[in-house]
Amino acid sequence: MTRLVCSALWRLLFYDALSVMGFAKAYQFVRRCKPSRVRSSNTDIIERIVWAVEEACIWYVKRVHCLQRSAICTWMLRRQGVAAEFVIGYRPVPVDSHAWVEVDGKVVNDRPQYQKFFKVLDRL
Repeated sequence: MTRLVCSALWRLLFYDALSVMGFAKAYQFVRRCKPSRVRSSNTDIIERIVWAVEEACIWYVKRVHCLQRSAICTWMLRRQGVAAEFVIGYRPVPVDSHAWVEVDGKVVNDRPQYQKFFKVLDRL
């Protein structure tokens, strides 16, 4: 488990460095990250990676927002062969936005209510 948390920490740092060049660079990176050898969605792998990312966010040097947390979670899940989808949603009134990760249509790293209350802006 420690290895997964360390991997998540390094990826958070990488994402921060990439996002200095603008949102478009970070967005393109997540878009290009495809699942390696897609397998069935193993709930144990999903739970361990989501936990590792959450744990890494606690120890990270700055506050991690949903966009970064979900991008890292998607990246790590795809590296393990899970067909994770990075979802960016918005709510028009009151204006708000949020990002989360879905596997097989279910939110894995956040509350499932976001699917109801937010309209999907993009799904990678």
